[in-house]
Amino acid sequence: MNNLYAMRRANGDWFSFEDDGRQLVPVFHTTHDAFMARLRTVEMLVFSPIALTARLLGEMGNEPTAVQFCMISNPFASLKRGVSLQHEQVLSLLTTPEEPARRWKWLARPWSHD
Repeated sequence: MNNLYAMRRANGDWFSFEDDGRQLVPVFHTTHDAFMARLRTVEMLVFSPIALTARLLGEMGNEPTAVQFCMISNPFASLKRGVSLQHEQVLSLLTTPEEPARRWKWLARPWSHD
């Protein structure tokens, strides 16, 4: 299962921003990316990254127009440069199995296949 993170406040509010008349919830691949984006965006300072689940997506709304998402690949760029995703696409990303990460040996050369 892939982990995706969105920014949520302690009171349960989700961070979103408006772009071309749409409310977008930014999602991140890692908590580190979320924290780096938070440093650039003052409005996000009171929010913390939370791992998304199907249940949390349901809380946001199941209707296609209720909420839209944008995948932020570069946390140092503007949030408006993210790739727009629909609710179903985010749910699909959460439920697809993740490829096992290759574990590098300490000080191993990346070109070695030990």
